[in-house]
Amino acid sequence: MYSNFKEQAIEYVRQAVQEDNAGNYAKAFPLYMNALEYFKTHLKYEKNPKIKDAITQKFTEYLRRAEEIRAVLDDGGSGPAANGDAAIATRSKTKPKDGDGGDGEDPEQAKLRAGLNSAIIREKPNVKWSDVAGLESAKQALQEAVILPVKFPQFFTGKRRPWRAFLLYGPPGTGKSYLAKAVATEAESTFYSISSSDLVSKWMGESEKLVSNLFQMARESAPSIIFVDEIDSLCGQRGEGNESEASRRIKTELLVQMQGVGNNDQKVLVLAATNTPYALDQAIRRRFDKRIYIPLPDVKARQHMFKVHLGDTPHNLTESDFEHLAHKTEGFSGSDISVCVKDVLFEPVRKTQDAMFFIKGPNDMWTPCGPKQRGAVQTTMQDLAAEGLASKILPPPIARTDFEKVLARQKPTVSKSDLEVHERFTKEFGEEG
Repeated sequence: MYSNFKEQAIEYVRQAVQEDNAGNYAKAFPLYMNALEYFKTHLKYEKNPKIKDAITQKFTEYLRRAEEIRAVLDDGGSGPAANGDAAIATRSKTKPKDGDGGDGEDPEQAKLRAGLNSAIIREKPNVKWSDVAGLESAKQALQEAVILPVKFPQFFTGKRRPWRAFLLYGPPGTGKSYLAKAVATEAESTFYSISSSDLVSKWMGESEKLVSNLFQMARESAPSIIFVDEIDSLCGQRGEGNESEASRRIKTELLVQMQGVGNNDQKVLVLAATNTPYALDQAIRRRFDKRIYIPLPDVKARQHMFKVHLGDTPHNLTESDFEHLAHKTEGFSGSDISVCVKDVLFEPVRKTQDAMFFIKGPNDMWTPCGPKQRGAVQTTMQDLAAEGLASKILPPPIARTDFEKVLARQKPTVSKSDLEVHERFTKEFGEEG
């Protein structure tokens, strides 16, 4: 299968070079980018190290060329005259660095920064603090670190300093990434969202340079927040048998950069999430001055979640029904409840599809009913649709029995042993969220 990706990549490169040589840079750029995507996919499947190295080398060449073209196109030019001129054009666009002799940023750094631009979340995710059920102490700690220093800088004088590094840990599906989205929405800061698995796979040996560039950019655009999801896959225990040289260098770079953020009072907050905190390197763990356990939701939080996920969908559940559901879902994560409600939302549709009797209600809308209900007509959804009444069929509102039916077949995804491990870690190193 993967040979198709390589062939497709080669075909795109052929077209890109053709357009590039003809001076059609606006056409050449997207062709180069398409080729890079196919090369990247091929690399995931390629097992032969020699072929992998060769493709990586070509990938870097084509990426550099694409960035050169983009730099000039962004500048409003029609394109570089030749490969050599392109590199000069790229350098002239960037600001010279101190002690650089006026040469400016090198193309390699420009390439890394261009890749990081996609990590900046420019659109607010629209998740407010009030949308996050429970987790009051975690929200308070994050507000102290994110909101207060920007809105009330006068609070942080003398020895009082905002928290600079947070580790959110807990079982899968408890809302760690959701909490990070709330931070991105509420904070008036530049928000960088980095997936550690992305870093390792995408940048092929340049991960440690990417880490230093990331922190440099964050300092330049301060106040800013760097969110690293799945940090355990990036910062496992050092010295393990399966640890690669590249992985070790990334960890060392991250340690150095986080130490820098903590010592120099710069407005950069590092926020990280993990499902396996005990797998983290000890030195990395110590860099996080706040380690907050995001547990499974309690009864009140679960009750709130059922309401939030149902939203304005028609239902006839009372407050006591929501309380009953919350008590019945002990051990469920926020993700489990979300899946449960998604399933329940389709129950009225299933009822409508299976119904043999319908009743005509207000606005001539047809809803499914029982055979003994007054005014019941024996017909099916397909028959009504055949009569041209498809737009007049309305599913019934969601009932408590719909939830009972779905919960009878759904089980929580977090095991007791999982919870015990997180609780043990919290006793040793963390604090309750």
